Amino acid sequence: MDSLALESGSSHGLHESRSHRRRLCLGCTGRVDAVGLFGTALSTGDNVLAIVPNNKIFSDTIQNFSANPHRRVDLSATVNRSVDPHSAIVLLKKRVAAIPNVLATPAPEVDILQFTSAGPLVCVRPFCRNDDYNQVYFDTNRMIHEAFAEARFPAPAPYLIVQNANQSAP
Repeated sequence: MDSLALESGSSHGLHESRSHRRRLCLGCTGRVDAVGLFGTALSTGDNVLAIVPNNKIFSDTIQNFSANPHRRVDLSATVNRSVDPHSAIVLLKKRVAAIPNVLATPAPEVDILQFTSAGPLVCVRPFCRNDDYNQVYFDTNRMIHEAFAEARFPAPAPYLIVQNANQSAP
């Protein structure tokens, strides 16, 4: 296909990009299918064709998800305040390494990200090849849920102390 015909049937000078199929984020995220004089055609993850004007491409930030050989999956999970966060981290580190397509190098990162009223927020960050991103993302979410359920960790719940202004502090 030398050009991409739009609904009007006119050719907007879009040429199919056969050599490199890149995933870019230009206000919308997708695989570059064609690059033309006035616009770039992207296929989004939900199979929608998006035509992005090249002036937007030249004046906006471009995130290229396929330029590097691997990506980091960024997930987090809140650990109940009654659970030792270090035991949760050890459990998650062991389990995340067993997920198919998680890279050994760089090693997955699991650590305390911040503290919330429900308990510590733990980040879970495995690395994977670009093509395996969605599979690793969903498998990691599933693993977090299964690991916490098997360890019988209670569900996190916000903790709030209400004090009457007329009473002295405990």
